[in-house]
Parts: sequence; structure tokens; C-alpha cells
Amino acid sequence: MYPNLEAELKRKRIRRVDIAKNLGLAMSTVSEKMQGKSEFTMRMAYKIKDMIGEDIPLEVLFSKNPMRV
Repeated sequence: MYPNLEAELKRKRIRRVDIAKNLGLAMSTVSEKMQGKSEFTMRMAYKIKDMIGEDIPLEVLFSKNPMRV
């Protein structure tokens, strides 16, 4: 559901389980959010962005349309 986020996570070899641990969430919750069934909070989005460690705007990273980053 978030193609840019998925691409960056793959590039950085960050797994959903790593995101779940960092955010203090269950894997199922992270999976639902990644599939677009529920939304990430701003706090969660910033934490994920920090994990990725790139200067990518949140609106690009969490866009539902693929973009080149």
C-alpha cells in the first residue's frame, strides 16, 4: 500500500518485525498498517523515517503512489 516505504525498507533491509519492535506494536498491527487497513500515526511515521535514515519527505515515503526517491 506504501510502495515508496516498501522500496526503502527493502533497500535498507529493514523487516516488518524490526518496525514492530521499534514501535512497540504487534506484527499483525504493522502488517495491517502497511496494507493500508489502518493508518500510521505521525509519531510512528517519524520513527520509521528515522529507522530508514534517509532525508526523504514523509509525504513521499508514505505516499500511496509510487515515486522515484
